[in-house]
Amino acid sequence: MLYYLFEYINRLYAPPGFDIFRFLTFRSALSAITALFIAFYAGPKIIKLLQKHQIGEAKKSDGPQFHWSKAGTPTMGGLIILLSVVVPVLLWGDIISIYVMLILSGTVFLGMVGFLDDYLKVIKKFPNGLIARYKLLGQIFVGLVVGIVIYISPEFSGFSTLTTVPFLKNVNLDLSFLYIPSVVFIVTATSNAVNLTDGLDGLSIGVTVIVMIALALLSYFSGNAIFSNYLNIIYLPGAGELTVFVAAVVGAGLGFLWYNSYPAQVFMGDTGSLALGGAFGILAVLIKKELFIPILGGIFFMETISVIIQRTYFKYTKKKYGEGRRIFKMAPVHHHFEMLGWPEPKIVVRFYIIAIILAVVTLVSFKIR
Repeated sequence: MLYYLFEYINRLYAPPGFDIFRFLTFRSALSAITALFIAFYAGPKIIKLLQKHQIGEAKKSDGPQFHWSKAGTPTMGGLIILLSVVVPVLLWGDIISIYVMLILSGTVFLGMVGFLDDYLKVIKKFPNGLIARYKLLGQIFVGLVVGIVIYISPEFSGFSTLTTVPFLKNVNLDLSFLYIPSVVFIVTATSNAVNLTDGLDGLSIGVTVIVMIALALLSYFSGNAIFSNYLNIIYLPGAGELTVFVAAVVGAGLGFLWYNSYPAQVFMGDTGSLALGGAFGILAVLIKKELFIPILGGIFFMETISVIIQRTYFKYTKKKYGEGRRIFKMAPVHHHFEMLGWPEPKIVVRFYIIAIILAVVTLVSFKIR
């Protein structure tokens, strides 16, 4: 909204310095700074409110026993993240951009699904929260809306079903009639993947910030005719506006990490993890980098695969031998390392290092092409 105000003032009066608000990089910086300040200001207030109403994490019987001491830590801290993302985007972003509308509405909707899940678990004391199929329906709905809008919208005409193939120059894969189902799968998968990763203090939000920094660069490059031509990637007019959103997520993430780092004062809950995971998937879809998700989001991918492998192997061995066996000591894989005796902060930092390496590999791959 301030973006439109300053644009109007600039066109009407052309005061010195106001022209700077036209620049995407400047508005992205303002978005990140605003998000960070909102997180720092609202964070303690929301944490106190959660504590006052005893909205705390329940003891998880399926997790490590040494995590039981975390029971009672305020959860639903994803509200801090959502507030810190939405306000800066509304202030500094072009909110009539189809890109901004899709990413913002999708993120908020999934945040609402996560909020409902947390509300049922923590306040209504439903052991499993929102029934899994209803949560899945919410994720599928967002994927369908994003996929259909991209498929039929004239803004995406000519490249709506295309996606960039990693490491290959001038090679784009046309998903054709499989495009919308692919978008549904991606949004659902990434949303659940970030949710699975949210098991250690600071892990999920820290990795998300690293991933989002890379996505900020990719969004800016994709919406810039010169950079997209230089990198031989699909030029997406208007996609650069996503940088304002991603910058807000980075600022909000760093602010939330201040309170979520070990030992955590607050957990994001499904309110934050479903929203951030969905945002990751929708961003990859909007900038046509879907096939880079397993690389850039390698930590999330690894966590998800570890759960799939563990469950599949357990069911297979139980059927074959009458007794279920496990490959990992516990899944997701971050719990496996905990069971090996690794301290929680060490696991988190090492996962950060891996995430940084994967982000660099993702960015370098465009030059390799």
